[in-house]
Amino acid sequence: MKTLQKNRHNFINVIATGAFMLAASVSFAQNKEKQSSPSDATLIRPYHISISQEAITDLRNRVNATRWPEKETVTDQAQGVKLDQIQNLVKYWGTDYDWHKTEDKLNALPQFVTNIDGLDIQFIHIKSKQKNALPLIITHGWPGSFFELLKVIGPLTDPTAYGGKAEDAFDLVIPSMPGYGFSEKPKGTGWGPEKIGNAWDVLMKRLGYKHYVSQGGDWGSVIADAMARQAPEGLLGIHVNMPATVPADIAKALKNGDSAPAGLSVKEKAAFNSLTKLYTKGGGYAGMMVTRPQTLGYGLTDSPVGLASFFLDKFNDWTYSGGNAEKSLTKDEMLDDISLYWLTNTANSSAQLYWENNNNNFNALEQKTADIKIPVAITVFPGEIYQAPKSWAEKAYKNLSYYNEVSKGGHFASWEEPQIFTVELRDAFRGLRGKH
Repeated sequence: MKTLQKNRHNFINVIATGAFMLAASVSFAQNKEKQSSPSDATLIRPYHISISQEAITDLRNRVNATRWPEKETVTDQAQGVKLDQIQNLVKYWGTDYDWHKTEDKLNALPQFVTNIDGLDIQFIHIKSKQKNALPLIITHGWPGSFFELLKVIGPLTDPTAYGGKAEDAFDLVIPSMPGYGFSEKPKGTGWGPEKIGNAWDVLMKRLGYKHYVSQGGDWGSVIADAMARQAPEGLLGIHVNMPATVPADIAKALKNGDSAPAGLSVKEKAAFNSLTKLYTKGGGYAGMMVTRPQTLGYGLTDSPVGLASFFLDKFNDWTYSGGNAEKSLTKDEMLDDISLYWLTNTANSSAQLYWENNNNNFNALEQKTADIKIPVAITVFPGEIYQAPKSWAEKAYKNLSYYNEVSKGGHFASWEEPQIFTVELRDAFRGLRGKH
């Protein structure tokens, strides 16, 4: 029993925290080689996405040649993604889905690349036409990407066209994390949240911004917290939608598999129950990535349907959809994201971030939120992994400047509810305008 309890303790710590491949790699490498050289590595260089037709054809062939397992033996999703659902998505992927349309949409945006600490970082940079727009860097998460954020580009940078005021405008910077999307993959260890946070400050200053704010969900929240702890000159404040608020005593009870402590409020008890569910039934994905990302990477890199089902499991769980992600996201939206990971061969490199971090990302003590002195804003979405109670948030973030609970949306907040997300950022950062 003690061994079981110890294993549970370790597991909970863990979870909270080819022809085609040759074609895709050659296309990607050639694209990067054309756009950079050692002499101009630190410059801001234009970036253009170009995935070869051979890679896209190979993806479709692999999808259509899938060897399927038998159907699940339960009527719900207790065993994972249901066979009918993944087959329906994959049938569309192998017939009607069009990556070229997506690529054209991306290439219509101002994309750039610059080298920071030896890695090429790809990012989208949209400057508002409004004077005194507040510079904002937003960081995506896993299994997301910059696709999470495309719907909020217009509302954030051009507010008057989306029901806002000119003074609500942001200049927007959307980078892909190292090992994700079209950013370069780390060649060694060390690229955890602290180093990424430092790189984002370098990026913002390289773009000429003396003052700015930072936002994130999922890994983006962890990185925003890291930036806030570092408090580089010019960072005015952060906004997160997956905050680290769990108090030490609650975290200990969760690790030990204890019942909820006495005296919790209704919202605190609900948060405790949500985290218990994650740790006991929903965290196997992270347990693998934290402990054995390389082993997991072979399957996700070789099988597009393996990758798609791994991601769809989280889309189902983490969207505000009652367990059916297609109520929150379209097939094309999900496949854009899944295809990005496949075509850039980043299933393995993205998982390595879990191995690098290996922290409980909900635990206020482990995330050192007490070290944060700059303003912190939090929005709680009802479909998030857990709904952080205000009582916990106020204890975790001593300089909590904004807290709000909204009525719709989940873990992929900006992707699911771009209008709500936009209004939240306008409100959260309004008090920091004029200080830049």
